[in-house]
Amino acid sequence: MKIAIIGQKGIPSKGGGVEKHVEDLALSLAKNGQEVLVYNRKNYNKNKSINNTQIEIISLPSLNNKYLDAIGHTFISIFHLTFKKVDIIHVHSIGPGFLVWLIKLLNPKTPVVFTFHCQDYYHQKWNSFARWFLKTGEKIANKLADEVIVISKPLKIYAENKYKKQVNYIPNCVNLPEKKEANIIKEKWSLEKNSYITTISRLVKHKGIHYLIKAFKQLETNKKLVIVGGSSYTNDYVNHLHELAAGQDNIIFTGSLSGDALKEIFSNALIFVQPSEEEGLSIGLLEAMSYQNACLVSDIEANAQVVSDAGKTFTSKSVEDLKHKLKLMIDNSEETENLKEKAYQRIKDSFLWDKNIEKIIKVYLKAKNK
Repeated sequence: MKIAIIGQKGIPSKGGGVEKHVEDLALSLAKNGQEVLVYNRKNYNKNKSINNTQIEIISLPSLNNKYLDAIGHTFISIFHLTFKKVDIIHVHSIGPGFLVWLIKLLNPKTPVVFTFHCQDYYHQKWNSFARWFLKTGEKIANKLADEVIVISKPLKIYAENKYKKQVNYIPNCVNLPEKKEANIIKEKWSLEKNSYITTISRLVKHKGIHYLIKAFKQLETNKKLVIVGGSSYTNDYVNHLHELAAGQDNIIFTGSLSGDALKEIFSNALIFVQPSEEEGLSIGLLEAMSYQNACLVSDIEANAQVVSDAGKTFTSKSVEDLKHKLKLMIDNSEETENLKEKAYQRIKDSFLWDKNIEKIIKVYLKAKNK
């Protein structure tokens, strides 16, 4: 089959859960003998190739604007697809999902698969019009797509109840990584194995980084807090985080990282913290577990479902409980080491691409045979 993938910023991923998902999906499909077309936004990634001959990258312009970037690029991609012969059009996220009707109009014979990643309208960076738009995109995509994939069990329950339609639960996945010794991060930030706690995400308010900074500041510890990630049209929030951390030499902001530097951060952390108020199914958390990180996450359903008994939870939005759980994990090194192995095993059991890519191909075939 030839599959066109649209809606994402682009690949290779430079950060962002959907982008990482699409990159790994494309590589896994190619590994299974499928041809893949991936649409990139030029302002995100100008790459025209990836190290796989089965994947074609098409870079098209988009508007470098918080509200118009995704929908503008999706619009142009759909028109470009009218000149391409593909077997499946795979749309990602509810913003781009708004235009599934246009795909049906211009490519009526091509099946559409939609992946519902998360309810983005809960993200606090959006205004009321953007929230309406995203909710409408969710509705259009769920109703018009030939098949819908959801990446978490809570989303499956929500989508089936709301849209009275069976959807396919296939979780976000990762590949087992190559672990790295602390070289780059030692030279740049004096970080060594097990010397720091980390969180890795876009710096947006619903990710809850402010709770983590407040809790960490109350700890008496020689560990450092390493915050990896950059702004997502959220400069005011990023500035607020820096203000919270002012005067704390043991709190380090690295900005966005990729390549070996990011691998080293994952490989050498003592604890990975995910303090988010809302998630779909976090690829950052899955990656942390695949690197054998001991994970402490807010107790929202999407996080708790992933870690199960292979990590620890704290009461969402509670600085006091987060501080308490961090202290327990730092002080109890034997239990924390055990959690690292449990996290790794949980990934191997349930969240590997090699074990789930066939499920996605079956969804494509289902859509084709309707």
